[in-house]
Amino acid sequence: MELDRHVYSFPITFDRGDRRVTVHPSGVETDDGLVLLDAGFPGQTDDLASALAEDGFDLDDVETLFLTHQDGDHAGGAHELVERTDATVVAHPRDALAIEGDEDPIKSSGDRYPPVSVDVQVVEGVVFRTEAGPMRVVETPGHTPGHVSLVLPDADLLIAGDALTADEDGLAGPNERFTPEMDEAVDSVGKLAEFDVSRTLCYHGGYVDEGSDRIAAIRRSLRA
Repeated sequence: MELDRHVYSFPITFDRGDRRVTVHPSGVETDDGLVLLDAGFPGQTDDLASALAEDGFDLDDVETLFLTHQDGDHAGGAHELVERTDATVVAHPRDALAIEGDEDPIKSSGDRYPPVSVDVQVVEGVVFRTEAGPMRVVETPGHTPGHVSLVLPDADLLIAGDALTADEDGLAGPNERFTPEMDEAVDSVGKLAEFDVSRTLCYHGGYVDEGSDRIAAIRRSLRA
């Protein structure tokens, strides 16, 4: 689904236990190819390829895999995707050890996804040049130590990862059940509220026409 010129959501729908679940990897075009944001669970690469094809892409277009954080529904499919694309893997250093297999993921119950090497580690303020304008890395820890979100000011868009969620009522805060450091996550919500955007893409919940004003209200409600 094209959200803006050169910015896309690639939803994957699947059964998880007794629930039907949709997650929202995304992509941003660059001169060098597609930056794919998150890879889904292990075994979902074919589903991701089908989602890419809906917007005219294939796996060979993926030059960079940017992992917003270490959780298995984001990084679990990275190993297979890299085997099939040879994409450069990008992540924050505080989550890189878990992604690479040198540490267990913080929410692991013993089993883990196949590790993958992180080629490039990025921190707060790093900016990627894209066809949609600059894409800025924002550190938003709490959900995981190295969780990051991406802001595209020219597209008026925040790609929130799991720092925010969305539901039938619109934009909401992070999922407390899966957020070990909730106080830190609330501070990250406040940081995101400082960016002047009016549109948000959440990995869980998808796209909403809400931005900084709503994010600020969420932060206040979480601190109440």
